[in-house]
Amino acid sequence: MKNPSLLVIILSVFIDLIGFGIVMPLLPIYGKTFGANGFEIGVMIASFSAMQFLFAPAWGRLSDRIGRRPVILISNAGSAISYAGFALASTVAGSTGFWLLLCSRIFAGICGANISVASAYIADISPPEKRTQRMGLIGMAFGLGFVFGPALGAFSYKAFGLSGPGWVAAGFCLFNFLLGCFVLVESRKASTANVRPRPSWEQWAHTLRQPTVGLVIGIYFLGTFCFACFESTFSLLVKEVFLYDADHAGYLFAYCGVLAALVQAGPIRLLNKRFGEQRLITGSLIVVAASFLFIAVSGNLPSLLASVGLLAIGWGMNRPPALGLISLKTSADEQGATLGVAQGAASLARIFGPLVASPLYAAKHVLPYFICAGISLAAGIAAWHYLCRPESPLAEPELEEAG
Repeated sequence: MKNPSLLVIILSVFIDLIGFGIVMPLLPIYGKTFGANGFEIGVMIASFSAMQFLFAPAWGRLSDRIGRRPVILISNAGSAISYAGFALASTVAGSTGFWLLLCSRIFAGICGANISVASAYIADISPPEKRTQRMGLIGMAFGLGFVFGPALGAFSYKAFGLSGPGWVAAGFCLFNFLLGCFVLVESRKASTANVRPRPSWEQWAHTLRQPTVGLVIGIYFLGTFCFACFESTFSLLVKEVFLYDADHAGYLFAYCGVLAALVQAGPIRLLNKRFGEQRLITGSLIVVAASFLFIAVSGNLPSLLASVGLLAIGWGMNRPPALGLISLKTSADEQGATLGVAQGAASLARIFGPLVASPLYAAKHVLPYFICAGISLAAGIAAWHYLCRPESPLAEPELEEAG
């Protein structure tokens, strides 16, 4: 990688997602250990994203004004503190421990500005023709974080007990903070000349009123909602339906991360060049819909591996072109704010995903997967109708050249 700043920001996202990946797959198991019911488990999983929904656009606007570096450093420091709190809370028995775990996830969500501001950082240093490809590198870092994170979480949970994953995650995030302090350079000069501060609700309205940007954010919301449903129920599916231990769920999440990272490390550039962002978004959602159907009807480990692998590939193809298209349709002075809204929409999806999927899973384990298949298919049809058809006012002229 020729650009050292690009290497550092990708590494920063990777380390941050290791910390997130260590804890995330284990949350349903922690909830049940502390006596929480299905709804309470959903609340604990969703709390992180609820805070990101509220705070990510504000962090993005702040990064447009004061620069990306200080906001990323605040995010990294806050993550380290929150995971240390998570580790301490896991040593407290009963319902008190559960509520302390919930508080640690809320604090982590408030400070969790890393992904959206890192995306704005990428947009700052990337020419338009390379933007989607480099958004894929963030997705690759995201995927690799889920390769090593869940595996480390499963290992530390087995080796050190309930508090182990929290301390390991805190250590990674502390290292990430120190790395940023010493080697991360600023990508944007602090300036308020071209940025008009807006209240949070007005920023959302301003962003979503832009036809293509608003539509792509809506489609991105639906895709993220479906993947959040998968994340919040898959550990229980592995344990209760396929009768594997908790650490196997971590390894299967790692398997998903490997495939998603491989897609986003290289093929995404060739696919985007061949088909364009719009058609790639459409195709990825169709693949995701098929994968959910296959998960619902899987009856053994080989079929589950194939189904989950297809989901990882589909989701790996979705995120980079979606964020790339949003960035390409946004002015340079609003990259942080607009990508913050996109991250906020994804966080909102991660709020509703666990809240919807957990009760559905409790009623019948296949319900979340059948419903998500339908949602993904509907989102893919909407993307094709509004972004890909030549007669659509949102379709891009370059689609005639792509494909």
